[in-house]
Amino acid sequence: MKLSDPAVRKAKPEAKPYKMADGGGLYLLVQPHGGKWWRLKYRYAGKEKMLSIGVYPDVSLSDARERREDARKLLANGGDPGAAKQTKKRQTKIAAANTFEAVAREWVENRANDWTEGHKALTLRTLEQDAFPSLGRRPIAEITPAELLDTARAIEKRGALEIASRVLQRCSSVFRYGIATSRCNSNPATELRGALKSPKRAHYTTIEKGGFPQLLRDIDGYQGSPFTTYALQLMALTFTRTSELIEAEWREIDLDKAEWLIPAERMKMRRPHLVPLSQQAVAVFREAAKLSGDRQHVFPNRNDPAKPASKAVILRALGRMGYTGKMTGHGFRSAASTMLNEHKSKWGIHRDVIELQLAHVEKNASRAAYNFAEYLDERRAMMQQWADYLDKLKAGAEVIPINKAA
Repeated sequence: MKLSDPAVRKAKPEAKPYKMADGGGLYLLVQPHGGKWWRLKYRYAGKEKMLSIGVYPDVSLSDARERREDARKLLANGGDPGAAKQTKKRQTKIAAANTFEAVAREWVENRANDWTEGHKALTLRTLEQDAFPSLGRRPIAEITPAELLDTARAIEKRGALEIASRVLQRCSSVFRYGIATSRCNSNPATELRGALKSPKRAHYTTIEKGGFPQLLRDIDGYQGSPFTTYALQLMALTFTRTSELIEAEWREIDLDKAEWLIPAERMKMRRPHLVPLSQQAVAVFREAAKLSGDRQHVFPNRNDPAKPASKAVILRALGRMGYTGKMTGHGFRSAASTMLNEHKSKWGIHRDVIELQLAHVEKNASRAAYNFAEYLDERRAMMQQWADYLDKLKAGAEVIPINKAA
């Protein structure tokens, strides 16, 4: 006799579990605590087996019967419903572990030894804010180029063109990691080249007050703290990243050898970086030493001398000099990169020398083992040429073209 909805609904628990059969191997198991479980008894390969197909009322009588029929069809085709259920359960578990967010977080952790904590946190925050909301729960293997483009376009619509480009680059890295770890077979980001608007990049020569030469003169004439003047001068002379300079410690600097060795833990890509110091840079460091030589940091914090100064001092000083929106700490790196590349033939500089001094990541896998002393003689000569060139710009003996960015 088959079950009815009222009979299932009104079934009361007893002291011991009991079964209510519906036919075809399907029955309802009523537990003493009141739980009602659908079970299916079947035979496969000569053995009796049992399949759990849900809990009432989440699975209704009609749902249970439908699942029974699906199981019988599978048996008729030589399949084992129990094994099929376990396979599906494993696939679901694998899919949950292989969502875009899961793979992305694993990728970030995998790169942790190559990045500073700050870069790691920034990368993760970018993904959390702009990629995970739309892509995070999706199985990475199922994400299409159209989905990824929608995510990037949503950022683009906010006017955040740089962020849209950066998110797409980081998503591409996640997909490459997914391919390498057998979680997906393709990288949809490669299909989107040229699909986003290119952000307008301000060229360093758009700086007002005469361009870069006038900026150098303004730095020398800065009326604020001497420490800030020294920091700005060294930003121009060494073109390191702002944090690398502001957090510099005296133990890293050998003025007699005219070298500054930034340890791996303070570098963006977790690799030690050697900065050959020009005569001009050594002179600035010696002036700074008169004020902070007995401290740990070259630029100690005014409120807590045991800590380095704030990285914001560079941007604030540029603002006070009238360069708000026209120049940043990174602008010194951009200017150096552009001008050194413009002069590389005239000065006899190889492009690799410039890239190494900028501490850019080596993209050639055969040269992934970075040697911080590579091209040291060439870099030392280049840094002196650069410092001498800046002196000529300040004096007006050299002229650079003012090419407005499009």
